Amino acid sequence: MTASSRASERKGLVGYFEWFVRSEVAGSVLLLACTVAALTIANSPWAAAYDRLLHTAIGLSWGGVAYTLDLHHWINDGLMVVFFFVVGLEVKRELVVGELSSLEKASLPVAAALGGMIVPAGLFLMLNAGGDGARGWGIPMTTDIAFALGVLAIFGRRAPIGLKVFLTALAIADDMGAVVVIALFYTETIDVASLLAAAVLLAALVGAIRVRLRFGLQLLLMIGVWLAVFASGVHATVAGILLAMVIPVRPRVGTDRFIVEAEAVLDRVRQRQQSGTCVVTDSEQLEALEFVHTRAGDTLPTGLMLEHALHPVQVWLILPLFALANAGLTIGGDAGAVVLSPVALGIIAGLALGKPVGITLASWLVVRLGRGGLPDGVTWPQIVGAGCLAGIGFTMSLFITELAFADPTLVVAAKIGILVASLTSGVLGLVLLGRALPRASG
Repeated sequence: MTASSRASERKGLVGYFEWFVRSEVAGSVLLLACTVAALTIANSPWAAAYDRLLHTAIGLSWGGVAYTLDLHHWINDGLMVVFFFVVGLEVKRELVVGELSSLEKASLPVAAALGGMIVPAGLFLMLNAGGDGARGWGIPMTTDIAFALGVLAIFGRRAPIGLKVFLTALAIADDMGAVVVIALFYTETIDVASLLAAAVLLAALVGAIRVRLRFGLQLLLMIGVWLAVFASGVHATVAGILLAMVIPVRPRVGTDRFIVEAEAVLDRVRQRQQSGTCVVTDSEQLEALEFVHTRAGDTLPTGLMLEHALHPVQVWLILPLFALANAGLTIGGDAGAVVLSPVALGIIAGLALGKPVGITLASWLVVRLGRGGLPDGVTWPQIVGAGCLAGIGFTMSLFITELAFADPTLVVAAKIGILVASLTSGVLGLVLLGRALPRASG
């Protein structure tokens, strides 16, 4: 690859990163609005209708056999597969060409993510080990990237790009850890036959991608993988990650080669007679333009295009629906006592305290051992502030709550803990970063 093409690639990645941050920021506003709406409805006269709607069965029946899930499960087990598919695409992009693509780049955010998962889980277990809520140790381990970046965006240009990249890479590595935790520790029983079927279908999808079968057939194989994983007992959202891992994130044809081939073909087209209908009547021109069209598609990375197409769907549809379906919480007169329960306190301590402590300590160890360095323009107080923002767990924390607890009392305690911890983390992050970031000129 030439120096100019490497510079173009870096410029393209920076532009893509800026788009990614902007979309997360805009989506966080809608996510917050839907959270407030869900809380308002759950504590209003419409609460019963809200509950009935979430438990409405939707599906198919054939020959007396019904295949249905209620609306709540369609959102959590269906739409959230798409969310995890996008997360998987983000992870693979970072692993192949992004901030996790080399040991030098990945050491700091990965270590920070591990510290930000281990310390919160440890604090939670200190308060809940041996109790009914011990199974919820995974709840305070996660970061909501949309809310975290949304709060960071309040500072605008005061926040260095290095801090935004660090927080984004940390949150993506955190998502990887959360998926592993879900797959290994929140799976009750496993149907081996269904899991084998999922593996066969996934292998068939890899082959279909390699031989470039039509996307419709690939989509059918993707749906088959999801259904097989769902039937296996492993949470269906893991299928989203598995599917993303087989999607190519590098182009089939390099831009240098495409330019040379396209220019040669277009030169031949220029030499022929041109008119408004020539492409219809001149088969040679039509074939040439089809070649350029196909080759241009080969130059675009499939994973990046899918991520670009699905990210707005995730931000503007899936996450808001998830918030509407899961953030609805009836707050009674005993809310104060619930906040002081071991589950709620464990989540609050884990997210609001464990996240910044774990992230800062792990980052310091990496730098101290010479395995990595702080990004340009980033200071230690800013790392602490970013660690506080990482304590906004919300989406993933609510998701793991639904997997961890069946007891409604524990679910309510966990959700209250998540809301309090996320609000506390956001405020702490705002205050600390407000002091740590340079003042805006003018």
